[in-house]
Amino acid sequence: MGSDGDLAYEALIQFMYRAPVALIQLQQDGDIEMLNPMASRLLMPLARDADLSNLFRVLEAYAPDLPALCAAFGAPQGVICEGKRMVVDHATVLALGLLKIDQQRLMAVLVDASHEVDREQRLLASAARVDTLTQLPNRAGALALLQQMTVRARAAADDHCAVVLINIDRFAHINDAHGIEVGNQVIALVAERLRATLRTASRTGQAVAAGVGTGSGAGAGAEIATRIGGDEFAIVLDGLRDGDTGALVAARLLERLGLPYRVGAHELTFSFSLGMVTLDAGTRDADDLLRHAAIAVAVAKAQGGNRLVRFAQHMRDEVLQRGCLEADLRLAVEREELFNLYQPVVGLLADGAIDPGAGVEALVRWRHPVRGMVGPVEFIGIAESTGLIDQLGEQVLARACHDFMDWQRQLGPRAPQLMAVNLSRAQLVQPDFCGKVAGILAASGMPAPALQLEITESLAAQGADIQQQLHGLKQLGVKLALDDFGTGYSSLSSLHLLPVDTVKIDRSFVTLAATSRHHQVLIEATVMVAHSLGMNTVAEGIETAEQAAVACAQGCNKGQGYLYSRPLDSLALQQWLQRQA
Repeated sequence: MGSDGDLAYEALIQFMYRAPVALIQLQQDGDIEMLNPMASRLLMPLARDADLSNLFRVLEAYAPDLPALCAAFGAPQGVICEGKRMVVDHATVLALGLLKIDQQRLMAVLVDASHEVDREQRLLASAARVDTLTQLPNRAGALALLQQMTVRARAAADDHCAVVLINIDRFAHINDAHGIEVGNQVIALVAERLRATLRTASRTGQAVAAGVGTGSGAGAGAEIATRIGGDEFAIVLDGLRDGDTGALVAARLLERLGLPYRVGAHELTFSFSLGMVTLDAGTRDADDLLRHAAIAVAVAKAQGGNRLVRFAQHMRDEVLQRGCLEADLRLAVEREELFNLYQPVVGLLADGAIDPGAGVEALVRWRHPVRGMVGPVEFIGIAESTGLIDQLGEQVLARACHDFMDWQRQLGPRAPQLMAVNLSRAQLVQPDFCGKVAGILAASGMPAPALQLEITESLAAQGADIQQQLHGLKQLGVKLALDDFGTGYSSLSSLHLLPVDTVKIDRSFVTLAATSRHHQVLIEATVMVAHSLGMNTVAEGIETAEQAAVACAQGCNKGQGYLYSRPLDSLALQQWLQRQA
């Protein structure tokens, strides 16, 4: 029996000696009784004065809590700690396991976990750079690829590189009409089509993302698709033959992406807006590349979408100017520095005369301290996109109602009978908008029927929330007008569905009416349908006596335009009305 025990002990010693991991037998106080060569190799660089007599002292700088852990472990045997990592230096990580054998002895297992930690970090970095829906590199991956591309391009003057940003036009309508699940499927299909169209289609998103920063990412001749968020994709074009190759790739993408997509029972077709930036456009920063490409996409969308726009420096300058204008507008709204002008809306009488007091339309203006007079075309869009339109719209409406009541007191029967004020979609979607209008009417003392709120026909034809708001305004007694009729999405056949009192015929019809029989017929048809529904009509943009004669002959109730008057401030309007008497 003794011989068998000796053999077993010798076998154990041989195992410890040859084991590829560090094995250490120690006492409860850390004194080392036995260790194998691997343990010596790992511990010796950590030991002061090459002293390997006590494991706790050797590891004190890296795991000072080991004595406390062992003392707190009250069980007669078991695992005290497992895989406890200790960072020795920037390149070395050790993992320690401690096992209590009995009341006197412990067994420690120590392994070099450096390669495992490095692998984990690379896997985590790869996962952090991959979009889960499309398996393309995500925004972080795209930025890393772009940064790598810009660094390499600096070293090669004849290297041509570009980034193409792709955005699906009106993608929000897909989610609204078909649901988010269909929208996600569309995104995945677009990603697949990008892979199939680009030359590097065989490279998966994971491989590209994992290679970023290791020298195996973007390179000469690479065309790599990434998804940077939502419905936006960025294509990294590295190592192009010449400066025009990027535009050819973008044109190929625009053509391929525009083909129909099959999603379940639906066959869907979309248009895309593309913005392209080349490295010779004056930027060498990855963030700037994406930012400039986004500016070009915005320009493409403003031009109607379904097109490629190449970034130019003046576009950035315009964005910066818009940013300055936004800041100035915010301050002007807070200080209530914007003001109203009023354009007369005259009644068109059968004998060719006019009723000058039929009404006025309030038009907001802004006198900028540096740029001078700024028209609404320049700042209303900024106000809508920044949320300033709510406060601005309330100021315009309150001032218009106040001025209207002043005119009633000062002019009596010669005062305008109706005040028209334009509304934006942002105002109409406010849940408490009807309450705000009611409050302004009450504060000014203005009768609700004397106020006419005007909306475009494209806005009036939108969803149930807009329709509900319009009916709420009607219940207040306010009149509603359909502005710029003929330029939006509704038609004469659907006019009866809109809760409006007045149809304003767009100036594009009125301008041509004196010379075009076609436009005369369009005006006549609009007037006939509107009158049959009990609605009034206004001809907008009348500039000549001939245009006025046609509008009157076609039965328009009112006219508005420079023939009668330009927009006037409150005092000038009163003087104009007195001269017409």
